[in-house]
Amino acid sequence: NGQKDGTLDRVIITNAESAVVSGSKKAVFATYRKKYELNHARKGPFFPRMPDKILKRTVRGMLPYQKKSSGRAALRNLRVVIGCPNHLVTGELPEGHERADMAKLTRPLPQRYVRLGKVSENLGAPVGRVGGDF
Repeated sequence: NGQKDGTLDRVIITNAESAVVSGSKKAVFATYRKKYELNHARKGPFFPRMPDKILKRTVRGMLPYQKKSSGRAALRNLRVVIGCPNHLVTGELPEGHERADMAKLTRPLPQRYVRLGKVSENLGAPVGRVGGDF
């Protein structure tokens, strides 16, 4: 749904470090390294190193972020976190959220893939903040 019918969908993506990027390890690392090194250190454009920020930036590229306020609003309603916070596992979800049906999303992994956590490590993200095994 969207703003046209008066409702806003709020989304929380957990375990961002376990997200899958398809392609060979060498090609994926080269692509993300090229994006990261594109910038001037002080002037930008700035490309993130942490897996939650990379995933949010990737979703931003799929939205009409620069052209429409609806795209910016959709990005504001997206939360991406590393790992799964305890309050989401044990307790109630925040107001306006509901659990998604994950049965529709199950599919086999591609032959060649890299986890987003490994991409972050390759870019030099602090390993302790990235999370566990992926």
